[in-house]
Amino acid sequence: MTNNHPRSMATEAIHAGEIHDSSGAHIAPIYQSSTYTFNGMEGVEAWAEGANDTYIYARGGNPARTALANKLAALEAYGLENGTDGVAAEIFGSGMAAISAALMGLATAGDHIIAQRVLYGSADHLIAEVLPEYGVTNSRIAGLNPETLERELGANPSTTVVYLETPANPTMTLVDIAATAAVAHAHGARVVVDNTFATPVLQRPLEHGADVVVHSTTKYINGHGTVIGGAVVSNDVVLMEERIASLIRFIGGVPSPFDCWLTNLGLKTLPLRMREHSANAMLVARFLEGHPGVRTTMYPGLESHPQHDLATRQMDGYGAMIAFDLGSYGAAAHFLDRIELCTLAVSLGNIDTLVEHPASMTHRVVDPDEREASGITDGLIRISVGLESADDIVADLDRALG
Repeated sequence: MTNNHPRSMATEAIHAGEIHDSSGAHIAPIYQSSTYTFNGMEGVEAWAEGANDTYIYARGGNPARTALANKLAALEAYGLENGTDGVAAEIFGSGMAAISAALMGLATAGDHIIAQRVLYGSADHLIAEVLPEYGVTNSRIAGLNPETLERELGANPSTTVVYLETPANPTMTLVDIAATAAVAHAHGARVVVDNTFATPVLQRPLEHGADVVVHSTTKYINGHGTVIGGAVVSNDVVLMEERIASLIRFIGGVPSPFDCWLTNLGLKTLPLRMREHSANAMLVARFLEGHPGVRTTMYPGLESHPQHDLATRQMDGYGAMIAFDLGSYGAAAHFLDRIELCTLAVSLGNIDTLVEHPASMTHRVVDPDEREASGITDGLIRISVGLESADDIVADLDRALG
């Protein structure tokens, strides 16, 4: 995208970063090679002096990975005044590899991380259990309330990262990115936002002041349940090159060329898919909200969601993730044993509808008391609404709830 001739996001999703090599292939080939050749020592010397960006070894980079990174950077930068200028991305072998690189690049021994209370289970475990073993401490704030965050930053002057998910996994609570960034930046901390649930189609954290965006590209970015992957995007190119993207060479969280190729293929339809995912989810959420067997329904698009106004202001749509509480483990298990069209499985963002029980699946590793305090009750169900007919999804849920 350029400022003089802006292209729509749907166009960027298809064309940004694409490779058209000398073969004439319309769709870029899969560069399934672990190493790349030099044409003599002159080429080696030119590369060593930084005169070119020659590929050397697939752990350091390959054409498919570059193409995917450039496309995702273009979408996260969409709407920024300078477009993709000054925005960089790197692709990792998993969402957790991306999150680990972002946090390790920003926090070292003696530093502190502040995060919202409810997080994806493995990210929660990384921050609460793993990083402290390397001297990185942490504290948690429900919802990252700005006043509470201000006090927490004052009490922890070594804070280098404020980490958040919005919407949060799995409770669908939201965090005000702009307000968080304003407070964090005043204390010299950077803001990292997990944008997996919303994707850049519905929310672009860099627009709201975030410094780093992370994704599990396994989910909506790929969209078809065929790969594991992750990404980090930032508008601080030096930070990316020197602290975050460089870690891929040392911790080895490298995606394969084929996985990058598949993810790029899925990313091309992301704007179209997110529009239909969101439309279906609204219908499903309204059904769940009105069902007598459902105690609470959390979906940002519902007027009953306590942060509906924030969602409307911060997002371009409400997404396809819904949380609803059936009141007890027994009720949840009864429901999950009866679904037929919907699939009982972890993960999310596939074209088909996936339903899971966070307390016993994605958030099983979280301390039970912490789960309860975060709103992850034994009766909570998380649903990733797919692209089937909304009527068919509702019919399946209605029969299972019956």
